[in-house]
Amino acid sequence: MNWGMLAVVGVAIVSIGIVTGWWAARLLDKGVRPAPVPAWGCAVGTGVLWAVVCALAHRGTWPPWWTPVPLAATAFAVPLALADLRHRRLPAVLTIPSYPLGAVAVAVAAFSGPGVTLLVTAVVGGVAAWGVHAVIHRVAPTSLGAGDVTLSGSLGLLAGAAGWPTLVVVTVLASAVTAVLAGVGLAARVLRWRDGVPHGPGLLAATCVGVLFPGGLPSVGS
Repeated sequence: MNWGMLAVVGVAIVSIGIVTGWWAARLLDKGVRPAPVPAWGCAVGTGVLWAVVCALAHRGTWPPWWTPVPLAATAFAVPLALADLRHRRLPAVLTIPSYPLGAVAVAVAAFSGPGVTLLVTAVVGGVAAWGVHAVIHRVAPTSLGAGDVTLSGSLGLLAGAAGWPTLVVVTVLASAVTAVLAGVGLAARVLRWRDGVPHGPGLLAATCVGVLFPGGLPSVGS
C-alpha cells in the first residue's frame, strides 16, 4: 500500500469514526432513558478500532471475506461500552440495530467464503449465547441486565461465525474482563456501580478480540 492510498484510507477511517460517534451519541442522548456519551470519544475510539481492522486485513491476518465481521463487531463497540460504563445501560437504539448489521456482515462473509455452513454456525452461536445469558438473567437478574441479554445474541452471532472455540473463549474472556472491572470499581468506589458491575464492556471487548484474532480456525483459516 503506497503513501497516497494510506492517506486516503486514514482520512476515510477518521471520517467514519467521527460520523459514527456523532450519530451514536445523538441517538443515545435522545432515547426514552437518555444515556449520553461523548461524540468525540466515540469517534476516536471507533476510528482506532476500524484502523486496526484495516491494518490486520492488509497484513493478511484473515482472508478478505472475513473483514465484514470485525467491522461489524467494532461498529458500535465504543458507544455501547461508554454508555454502560457511565450509565449502566445498553440502549436499545444500538443493541437492536446490531442484529441486522451482524446478520448482513455474516451473510456477506459466508457467501464470499465458506458458504452456508458459516451462516448456520453463526446463527446457532447467536441463539446459544442469547439463551445462556437469558437464563442467567432469569435466575440472577442483578448479575446481568436485559441489555446484556439483548446484546449477547448479536455478539454471539459474530463470535460464532469464527467457530465454537472462539465463542467459548469470548464467553470466558468477557467474564474475566467483568471481574477486572469489578475490582477496579471496588478500588475506585464507583458509586454508579453499586447495583452491579456493567457486563457490556466485557462482552464487547471479548468479541472484538475474538473476531480480530480468529487464529487458524477451520471456518476462517482458508
